[in-house]
Amino acid sequence: MLEGIHILLTYACNFECDHCFLYCTPRSEGTFTLQQLKTLFVDAEKIKSLKWVYFEGGEPFLYYPLLVEGVRMTRALRLKAGVVTNGYWATAAEDAVLWLISLSEADLADLSVSDDLFHYEDDLNLAKRAVEAAEMVGIPVSTISIEKPTLEVDKDQEKGEPVVGGGCMFRGRAVEKLTEGLPRRLWHQFNQCPYEDLEDPKRVHVDSFGNVHICQGISMGNMWETPLHQLLEEYDPYTHPVVGPLVRGGPAQLLREYQIDHEDSYVDACHCCYSGRMKLLDQFPQYLTPRQVYGEGLS
Repeated sequence: MLEGIHILLTYACNFECDHCFLYCTPRSEGTFTLQQLKTLFVDAEKIKSLKWVYFEGGEPFLYYPLLVEGVRMTRALRLKAGVVTNGYWATAAEDAVLWLISLSEADLADLSVSDDLFHYEDDLNLAKRAVEAAEMVGIPVSTISIEKPTLEVDKDQEKGEPVVGGGCMFRGRAVEKLTEGLPRRLWHQFNQCPYEDLEDPKRVHVDSFGNVHICQGISMGNMWETPLHQLLEEYDPYTHPVVGPLVRGGPAQLLREYQIDHEDSYVDACHCCYSGRMKLLDQFPQYLTPRQVYGEGLS
C-alpha cells in the first residue's frame, strides 16, 4: 500500500550532477503550478494509507513560494512533509535561517540535504550551513551523500572480485558520465530489481506532466488523465509492459522478452535496466516517460 508521494516540484536544477537520475539541468522543463498541486492534494486525500509527501526535483527551492504552500497543503491533510534540497540557498548563516523560517512554521517534518562532492567542493560547502540553519530553527534534518564510484573488493567472493562502491546507482546521466572503466557483470546475472518494490510500491514520484513514476522514468499512467487513487487501485504489475518483465526476471528478462540488442555486461542492475529501456522508448512512450529523464530533447 502506498505510503509516500514524492512530488517532483520541478525538473529544473541549478546543478547538472553527473549522477542525476533525472538528467536535471537549469534548462529542464516541467514545473508544477499551484492549481496542479491543489488537484493532486484533493486526490491524495482519497489514499488512506498515505503518510508522507516529499517535495523534490530538480531543486524545489527554486520555486520557494510554491514549495511553502505545498508543505502547508500537506499538513492540512495531516500528512508529514519532507523536502530534498542541495542547499544552494544557504549562502550565509542568517540568510539560511531566513529561508527556513516559513517551512518551520509550516511544520516541515524532514529536510534532506545533498552533501557530497557531486554538489560541492570541500572549501565551499553550503550544505553544511543549510544543516546548521535547520537545526537552529528546529527542523529535523539529515544529509544525503553519494560518493563517486570507487573500485572495491567483494570479500564474500572467493577470488575477491572487484565491485563498484560509493552508493551510486547507474541510471540517468550516471550511465553516460560515470560507467567508464568500472567492473561489470554479465547481463544475465541481473535477474531482479534490487531497489524498488515493483509489485506493491510504497512510494511513487509524480511530475507536473502527470506521470506517476514507479521508478524514475517508468510510469504507471498519467494522473491528469486518470486520478492518482484510481491508477493505484488499477495498477497490475504483471500486465504492465515494462514492469511485468522486471518482476518476472529483472532487467535480464526485460532484455529477453523484447529481444533487445544489448551489451554483454553492465555495471549494475540499474545500468542494465536503464540501457534496455532506452531501446524501448518509441515502443512504449506512455510508460517510459518523460523522454528528458532519458537524456533526450535536452539542449
